[in-house]
Amino acid sequence: MIEQPQADPPPVSDAPEPEHRSEAAQDVTEAPFRPDPEPLPEDLDLVAKLFGRPAPNAAPGRHRAGFVALVGRPNVGKSTLLNAYVGEKVAIVSPKPQTTRRQILGIRSEPEAQVVFVDTPGLHDPAHALGRAMVKSANAALAGADVALWIVDVSRRPDEADAAIGRLLRQTGRPTILVLNKADRLRPEDIESHSQAWQALAEADDWVMTIATKRHNLEALWQALLLRLPEGPPLYPEDQLTDQTDRMFVAELVREAALRYLSEEVPHGIEVIIEDWSQREDGLLEVAAKIFVERAGHKGIVIGRGGSMLKQIGRAARLEMERALDCRVHLELFVAVRAGWRRDSGELKRLGFE
Repeated sequence: MIEQPQADPPPVSDAPEPEHRSEAAQDVTEAPFRPDPEPLPEDLDLVAKLFGRPAPNAAPGRHRAGFVALVGRPNVGKSTLLNAYVGEKVAIVSPKPQTTRRQILGIRSEPEAQVVFVDTPGLHDPAHALGRAMVKSANAALAGADVALWIVDVSRRPDEADAAIGRLLRQTGRPTILVLNKADRLRPEDIESHSQAWQALAEADDWVMTIATKRHNLEALWQALLLRLPEGPPLYPEDQLTDQTDRMFVAELVREAALRYLSEEVPHGIEVIIEDWSQREDGLLEVAAKIFVERAGHKGIVIGRGGSMLKQIGRAARLEMERALDCRVHLELFVAVRAGWRRDSGELKRLGFE
């Protein structure tokens, strides 16, 4: 068999192959690159309020001090914000509304300023004497404040009750900062409409969107506060965090535990007083507290079967006490009935509400 000679391979060229483009591609011309325009100052301010870019600092070298009232409806995060700024738990918190019943001072001292936060009961339409005393306490705090923080739940739209609070704040003439809290619960499609609705209602000097439980944007809110506080020396010793005594705070810790474990109407009709307080030589703190309920039927619910509910409340409260007071605690709880105490002005006075 005769082999046929093989043809030489085609020569290799270094020249680029011709570009093949479709007719549609040939008709397209590339636009020249143009950088995005510089953001406007108001746009940067909006980003700061939403996402936490640091706000402008107050003038350096001038110490500021004043009272800041935390106002708003129940369960919007006032006490959570207070604890976050103070750096210690000075107010109890609960998902149940109307947890705060009395004014509580929380004090934050920094080299440039001392801010005395006044945590107030939630503003609401009172249904009994206790509710009226709570609203009166909130109004008094607002009247004596240098700045008001109106804290709202931005995940919902304002209603007529919120409009009433807005009118009250405008009547005081106090500098007001609108705190759009619980931003993590705000759906993306509601950000613009909800924010604008609250701003239109508040007519505030400034606004900041926050998540108090995660400390989001609290530094921007702090700087906004300092800009509106008067200049002056500290109002309290720099190591003081609150105006509450340990006995008052311990009573609140028992009530906080009751709010956590009891349901329906029972926890709202509870009040706690400390009957005995003594510390042994070995450092053990012995506390006896009495829990008052409004109805005889509630007493059994608080105690629970075989004392199980009372033990659960007591254990949770004791652990919180030991963390707060940094000592071992022996806690005894008792339950008694004071029928209708929330509607009785005399009982409220005895319990320190009026």
